[in-house]
Amino acid sequence: MDQSVLSWLLAQLGTSTDVADLEARYTRLGSARAVALEVLAERRAKLLADPLRLMVDGVVTMDNTNNLTGTERQITAVTATVAPDDSAPADGTAVLATAPLLPARRIR
Repeated sequence: MDQSVLSWLLAQLGTSTDVADLEARYTRLGSARAVALEVLAERRAKLLADPLRLMVDGVVTMDNTNNLTGTERQITAVTATVAPDDSAPADGTAVLATAPLLPARRIR
């Protein structure tokens, strides 16, 4: 993993993300986008494992629904963004054009 890929991953996932963990995932998965999506999917699963809202009248109110919404938006953004190690656009819109080659007519 080169510095541009690491910088992109830290920009997507936050600077507090463990670099050694990112390097291990990159070695296993082979692309920056796959690493970012795996980390974000784990964060989303962790949010879904706990109750999104907790209310104790007059004592405390915790609401993580905005965190879940933000994580889902981030997953969508990473899917649509071009990663530094992408060879083709993420949405599969690469175009391959072919043209038949015809012999030139020579007129004398």
